[in-house]
Amino acid sequence: MKITIIGAGNVGASCASLLSQKDIVREIVLLDVKEKFAEGKSLDISQMLSIVGSNTHVVGVTNDYSKSKNSEIIIITCGIPRKPGMSRDDLVNTNAKIIHNATKKSIFFSPKAKLIIVSNPLDVMAYVSFLTSKVDSSRVIGMAGILDSVRYRYFLSKKLNCSSHDIQSLLLGGHGETMVPLYRYTSISGIPIREFLSKEKNQEIIEKTKKGGEQIVNLLGTSAWMAPSASVVQMVESILKNSKRIFSCSVFLKGEYGLKNVYLGVPVILGKSGVEKIIELQLNKEERDLLKNSANHIKNMMKELKLNDINF
Repeated sequence: MKITIIGAGNVGASCASLLSQKDIVREIVLLDVKEKFAEGKSLDISQMLSIVGSNTHVVGVTNDYSKSKNSEIIIITCGIPRKPGMSRDDLVNTNAKIIHNATKKSIFFSPKAKLIIVSNPLDVMAYVSFLTSKVDSSRVIGMAGILDSVRYRYFLSKKLNCSSHDIQSLLLGGHGETMVPLYRYTSISGIPIREFLSKEKNQEIIEKTKKGGEQIVNLLGTSAWMAPSASVVQMVESILKNSKRIFSCSVFLKGEYGLKNVYLGVPVILGKSGVEKIIELQLNKEERDLLKNSANHIKNMMKELKLNDINF
């Protein structure tokens, strides 16, 4: 079982590190365009593995996609990260070309691979990868809702002074400012969130969650990497083990929730073939309107894509 990670920066290297420690993959290929960068990162990770008892082989390569041949999963993390004062939307056209190139070369050597997209703006980059790969949309998946959910659970646990492990939550929509919180579907050990927190107070937590990534950018000068990487590893595990876990992921909608031709975060079942089922919830009017607004925001970004500059 081989997995390739495109981009050996903070997210890519952290994905390789966390995944290799699971000892569920035979080989991880870490690829970057920067000379010797992935080689150095992979060597550092490899020297750690005897301590944690993993037999995974981690290899770093410079821009040689042939080394990714026959990968089960391709994780795309490359692209320009956010800097202070930038929104995810600011990265659209620059990262679109990078994601297009990475997808095209990856799918050539691994035509049966599932693609997990992490680069921002995430929902639009998943769409670019889907257009480029020309594979079934069930195999091109954006990592979004898992990260938004864990950030929400973190802030909520601090507010309520309880363990985040006991919080069950579901956030839909685009990754960022237009995420859609589902107050009705949030609980703590099965107890509805309304027993702990009013909808108004919960909205304050949601606003913190929306700014969670921006807060890290302002503190560090670059995007987050540990929580996104851990979120990706959860997805990989569910696919490799055919666990059929339910996560909120950015997937291509074909009429679900009354929406078409857009990548958007919704609950799905992840198994060995990728997205095995999109779960369509019975949303109320307020929730449907918020989801539609989120979809419209993503579609507006899609309109900004200079598709003529990309040879699909």
